[in-house]
Amino acid sequence: MAVPSFSSISFSFPTQNRYFHHSSLPLPTFTVLSPPQHSSFNLFTSNAPLFTPIHSPTTTIFAAGNGDGTGGGRGGGGGGDGHGDSEDRDRNREEALLVLEQAGRAPENLPADLAAAIQAGRVPGSIVQRFFELEKSAVFRWLLNFGGFKERLLADDLFLAKVAMECGVGIFTKTAAELEKRKENFSKELDFVCADVVMAIVADFMLVWLPAPTVSLKPPLAVSAGAIAKFFYGCPENAFQVALAGTSYTLIQRIGAIMRNGAKLFAVGTGASLIGTGVTNALINARKVVDKSFAAEAEDVPILSTSVAYGVYMAVSSNLRYQVLAGIIEQRILEPLLHDHRLMLSVLCFAVRTGNTFLGSLLWVDYARWVGVQKIRE
Repeated sequence: MAVPSFSSISFSFPTQNRYFHHSSLPLPTFTVLSPPQHSSFNLFTSNAPLFTPIHSPTTTIFAAGNGDGTGGGRGGGGGGDGHGDSEDRDRNREEALLVLEQAGRAPENLPADLAAAIQAGRVPGSIVQRFFELEKSAVFRWLLNFGGFKERLLADDLFLAKVAMECGVGIFTKTAAELEKRKENFSKELDFVCADVVMAIVADFMLVWLPAPTVSLKPPLAVSAGAIAKFFYGCPENAFQVALAGTSYTLIQRIGAIMRNGAKLFAVGTGASLIGTGVTNALINARKVVDKSFAAEAEDVPILSTSVAYGVYMAVSSNLRYQVLAGIIEQRILEPLLHDHRLMLSVLCFAVRTGNTFLGSLLWVDYARWVGVQKIRE
């Protein structure tokens, strides 16, 4: 029986367990031994699962392999499965397991989707560390129970603050923009103003949610999934977001992110407008009953045409602006520059988002008048 030769062996000894890493193997193997006086070695082939627990009265072994049995794992919709991505995923897996060991946490104690992502090598150790940091807050710990929040918080720990910024200032910036555009006609067009503000409140949350960069924890698609589902599964949430090591996106997949979010925002915008114009028409009719002089000059807001127009506006203008804001300005420019200055980063994000909201309000008034769903009242 041939004895394998080891080019290098590294050991570290935590308080309770021993951590063994044979660094010359193409697939990393980690053995946790308890009690310390026992030794064990487990070699897994490339078709073994990633975390394979082997239990005995004295020993528990966790072996790191490739969760998909191919040696590469599946990236978060990555476009390449080349050797470089495979090495990145192996490195991610090693880093993540080391963070788990240092924190005294076992993979089975993590949420299933995060454990599977570690298994596939799709998340580096820094993401696992961020998960542990977020768990320290009761609010974040609760939000981490929801997959959508978890994916966004792991990608950006300021995500919740950005939601508060957007929704909190949305009412004021929207009203200010309406006043700026309508000027002396503001009071005459108050019904339009009410409709626009209500639409903004409903839409603001989704404008932060949909284009936000994420750490993909999605489960693999079913084999029977169609070609369209498979394509959009591989697209990022934000067309410009930074891909984690071991994950890559093609140009077509990034364009697909814009298309997918555009379709979602069209539905959101149309629905929000249906609510907003419905509320506005109700206010108009109520005022007609109280103020007879108002009845002659007031008219109902066209519900269907306004809703479709707002859906198109959201799918095009809002979609592109928020994709650029979250993926380029915040993640690629502000975050690297101010990574260690979280307060300043929050202030600049607040300023940029406030300006973007105000700009969007101005553009909507011009667009609504251009397509004819709102007319200037003399």
